[in-house]
Amino acid sequence: MNNAIEFLKKRRSIYAIGKNIELNNEQITELIEGAVKNSPTAFNSQTVRAVITFGESSDRVWDIVLDELRKVVKDDDAFLKTKEKIATFKAGFGTVLYFTETATVKKLEEDFPLYADNFADWAEQGIGGAQQAVWEVLAANSLGASLQHYNPLIDDAIKQQFDLPESWRLRAEMPFGSIEAPADDKEFLEDDVRFKVFD
Repeated sequence: MNNAIEFLKKRRSIYAIGKNIELNNEQITELIEGAVKNSPTAFNSQTVRAVITFGESSDRVWDIVLDELRKVVKDDDAFLKTKEKIATFKAGFGTVLYFTETATVKKLEEDFPLYADNFADWAEQGIGGAQQAVWEVLAANSLGASLQHYNPLIDDAIKQQFDLPESWRLRAEMPFGSIEAPADDKEFLEDDVRFKVFD
């Protein structure tokens, strides 16, 4: 049990990432696919979709982010800081894009009307579980990652770039790579604030 907690502790938001890794694209793809496939979803609905990008494809993700942000960030100084931030994500080895298959959610709402109000929330829980699993698997293999949310600003451009179904709704972007600098110390709330235990 303690080993499992240690794996959880290794999963941190790592912003200084690079390309100095020993695993190849196929090995990383296998890790990510395995993590997503074995993550739980309500009714085993398997609503999570993932696009795994490496090299130029990953670079293109962050070029799209920058292009779309340029349209809405008018202040040049603010955009310069944004550009520097995006460059840290682009410096990684790859990027995972997480989507919800909304067609499946809609069908579940129609097939199970009693639970119709819940399926969108349950799909979000499924996305969270998949992200956690991928993040842990990457961390267990000495790869750093963070979770970003430039959706829905980039949704249309990403779908066009990778020829994705219209029913795929982008939920997050996860740049990953070698750990070039460790995460800062993490502070926690007191346990009695977050937990209640009853016999």
